[in-house]
Amino acid sequence: MIDPGTKREQRAAYLILIIPALLIYLSVMAFPTIFSVVLSLTNYNGGPIFGNSEVKLVGAASYIKTFQDPYFYLALKNNLFIVLLSVFGQIPLGFILAYILSRKLIRGTDFFQTMIYLPNVISPVIIGILFKSFYLNQDSVYMEILKIFNPAAEFKLNDAPMIPVLVVMLWMYTGMYVIIFLANLQRIDTAVIEAAKIDGASEAQTLRHVILPAMSGVVVTAAILAISGSLKSFDLLFVMTQGGPAQRTSVLSLYMYNKAFRGAPNYPLANAISTIMVAISFVLIIITRKVESRFGGKE
Repeated sequence: MIDPGTKREQRAAYLILIIPALLIYLSVMAFPTIFSVVLSLTNYNGGPIFGNSEVKLVGAASYIKTFQDPYFYLALKNNLFIVLLSVFGQIPLGFILAYILSRKLIRGTDFFQTMIYLPNVISPVIIGILFKSFYLNQDSVYMEILKIFNPAAEFKLNDAPMIPVLVVMLWMYTGMYVIIFLANLQRIDTAVIEAAKIDGASEAQTLRHVILPAMSGVVVTAAILAISGSLKSFDLLFVMTQGGPAQRTSVLSLYMYNKAFRGAPNYPLANAISTIMVAISFVLIIITRKVESRFGGKE
């Protein structure tokens, strides 16, 4: 039987270890989240300096206004494009490249691994400036190359404004998933793969029946990272397009930034947008979990 004094000491030790982390979580995560939701239900727009001396609860007025704004749906659509690119572009491409590198199907794997991951160590602001000068104006490098083959070519970003952004994001973030998948592919016991080869399994069969089931949990984790990261996309887009032309490349984070910090501030509306972003993220993550539990393998 455990001595009561020992139990008290264990409980005190647990509290000493837990309380600092709990306080940090409450102050850094929980309180700002709750405060943001509460602020979205008020009419606070910056205090007396902006003519808003009395703060009142106005309920869901900011949410109703958000859902009535056509630019919200445009930003949401662009965010969904980025989510689809991340989940069905970056993750599959990252897995394929990681599989090629882990199975040493090409020479110079260390070199290619470094080159693929390199964009992740460069600031998104720098990448945005570089690709803006490369693509997004009439005198860009891209247009000069295009004019060699078609002298009458003109810069028309309005035709497909999100395509250059999506191309840059595919190039920039795929390397992160390559590293994630590569690290987990190296954890798979090579004896299992060799046993499948001895039994006559081809490379494709080994991938489908041995490797993919073992990686299902990692794929789900990567999908959650992709979804959360896609909904937070801001810095690259802000530098490349600032949401233009005519807000056609705006995303929810840019839309929220414009409402909060450009012109007369509308903090309740901005916080309503952030709450909606969190809700969308939760919904997409739950769908991802359901799909994995229905069709995924077990690690």
